[in-house]
Amino acid sequence: MWEAEHSTETSATPEEIWRLWADVAGWPAWNADIEEIELSGPFAAGSMIRMTPIGQEPVELRIAEAVEPELFVDEAELGEIVVRTTHRVERLDDARARVTYRMEITGPAADTLGPQIGPEISGDFPQTLAALVERAES
Repeated sequence: MWEAEHSTETSATPEEIWRLWADVAGWPAWNADIEEIELSGPFAAGSMIRMTPIGQEPVELRIAEAVEPELFVDEAELGEIVVRTTHRVERLDDARARVTYRMEITGPAADTLGPQIGPEISGDFPQTLAALVERAES
């Protein structure tokens, strides 16, 4: 298994973060790596997201779990690996919350492919989280 995690704190509420997550069509406003994105169905477990990173082929993501306003998990099955990303927001106190993105790459080829593609996929977590919380706070 290969894994990476990044967190940031915000004055935004979990509900404000959730609204941005649930507005999949709006993700390009705070995630600079997305060229196109489309949600098939509601923002709920079982629905599919078709995301095209800039300059790359589209990726199909399945929403594996969605618990409003706490977290959602998406999964991409890519041959011999599964890329699973947990997006979590937790209230720390009356004024602060922590937003965490955690990626796990599993499957028969995870030890080989994880170190190769994991940093490419998760390398923008700090910038993406910063843009997400800036938008949620505004």
